[in-house]
Amino acid sequence: MQDSKEYGGHLKFSTEVLSPEEARGTMPVQPGVLNPFGTVHAGALVWFADVTATRLALQGADVSGGMSGFPLAINLQAQLMSNVTEGTLTARSRFVKKGRTLKIVRTEVRSAEGVLLIELTSSHISSR
Repeated sequence: MQDSKEYGGHLKFSTEVLSPEEARGTMPVQPGVLNPFGTVHAGALVWFADVTATRLALQGADVSGGMSGFPLAINLQAQLMSNVTEGTLTARSRFVKKGRTLKIVRTEVRSAEGVLLIELTSSHISSR
């Protein structure tokens, strides 16, 4: 299931759950996500990685306001490795732990050339 979103006209990306253990996202680098140095803003990288991880934790379920069981992120740990000024970024999320109440997801975001830009590990608990 693929989900395309646009946030404030700047963050445009799509995500899809490939299997019960993996999700993928793609995001083009565009002017609205660049910092004053012309590279992708760290916050945009974290947001992209977090949304891809959340889609995996959701297992493709549709999101609705106030829904029960939404995987709330309770911890994010990001390692920023590199950056780019253009191209299309790819995120891959995989479970580290897939528990009933706690899910831990590791997400890597890479450049079009395969350079690792950010590794994000996120912990999620289900909302009530």
